[in-house]
Amino acid sequence: GINLQKIKAQQAKMEDFESKQSKYGRIYKVAGPLVVGENMSGSKMYELVKIGWDKLVGEIIKLEGDTASIQCYEDTSGLTYGDPILRTGNPLSVELGPGILETIFDGIQRPLKEIAEKAENVFIPRGIELPCLDQNKLWDFVPS
Repeated sequence: GINLQKIKAQQAKMEDFESKQSKYGRIYKVAGPLVVGENMSGSKMYELVKIGWDKLVGEIIKLEGDTASIQCYEDTSGLTYGDPILRTGNPLSVELGPGILETIFDGIQRPLKEIAEKAENVFIPRGIELPCLDQNKLWDFVPS
């Protein structure tokens, strides 16, 4: 006979696979900082995406059918047709907290001093990810 448990397990695996697949689109075209992605249905305007194998930061600026036009905020050289585009489901946003006023950031809130120390270079490496703010720093707050 047919084993119902095996069928349910296989169905769960397929649902898990489909949910992961739905998080990814792929590059259709690259023109300077503009990346066009396909298989992007379900995306939202201004959604944060990670482009290519280096997970470059980008933002959806136009949706049409299952394609999305994406503004990439890093150098797109090396990106090619078929590379993955991870949809985060979140808008591009900034983190607020202690240290924000005395830290110098690039345009996507990456701390420049920490990047220079980690990269040991004056140029920002593609796809570098660092915490925006020191997570251990405390507010100077005195309740009144």
